[in-house]
Amino acid sequence: MQRPIAILDSGVGGLTVVREVMRQLPREKVIYFGDTARTPYGPRPAEEVVRFTREIVTYLMQYNPKMIIIACNTATAVALEEIRSVVDVPVIGVINPGARAAINSTKSGVVGIIGTVGTVRSRAYEQALKRLNPNIHVASLACPLFVPLVEQGNFHSPETFHIVEDSLTPLKEIPLDTLILGCTHYPFLSESIGRAVGPGVQLISSDNETAREMSTILQETGKLASQAELPVHRFFCSGDPALFKSIAQQWLGKQIELTPVVWQIPQIGNH
Repeated sequence: MQRPIAILDSGVGGLTVVREVMRQLPREKVIYFGDTARTPYGPRPAEEVVRFTREIVTYLMQYNPKMIIIACNTATAVALEEIRSVVDVPVIGVINPGARAAINSTKSGVVGIIGTVGTVRSRAYEQALKRLNPNIHVASLACPLFVPLVEQGNFHSPETFHIVEDSLTPLKEIPLDTLILGCTHYPFLSESIGRAVGPGVQLISSDNETAREMSTILQETGKLASQAELPVHRFFCSGDPALFKSIAQQWLGKQIELTPVVWQIPQIGNH
């Protein structure tokens, strides 16, 4: 039996990571859990986010994954080390890969970060960037209105653009050339974010780097999938299954037309 890669998020945001994993490693089986009933995690107390993350990891461990990806920046910031201490498989988050990509991108040394209230409050990106380059200048901004837009499937409306533009106004005066999308939901809004900040700012999403890091670890440990047949992916969500499936199919497109997918609604947590 091929062991899967477990990917979890507060909602649909982690599908950005799923898409990259499927693109870079099409033989790998993915189990995804989106906690859509309890999203967003950003405004919640850290202890609550840790508890929710532990519940989901406990649920996913029954499928014997060979790796866990915490594809939620808020959960990565507050729960990564705790999850690593309670499971015996590699666990990777999305913050360090995103920080590395930003350092490689910036020419001016001024990097912006947008994220949830919880991610910005944790200063996890700032610390990751400063570890890589102590001279980097960092400007952080919480954008609490973005995740609800994505969870409603509202990516491209004029209303969405106005909300994005208004939210990003504080960054307009800062001479940044690189902006980290510090929440895996935000790539869904990258068109509006790009328009709002202008063509001189490179948008960094951690999905590509996270998938690359996962690939490296699997290669080094000899755990890459090797069988010829296509994997069967499983998608779980804790909230509205029809909305989740609609957003997932829209975002993943061809990737899930190529492989069999099982959609399931688990019982988890107290909603």
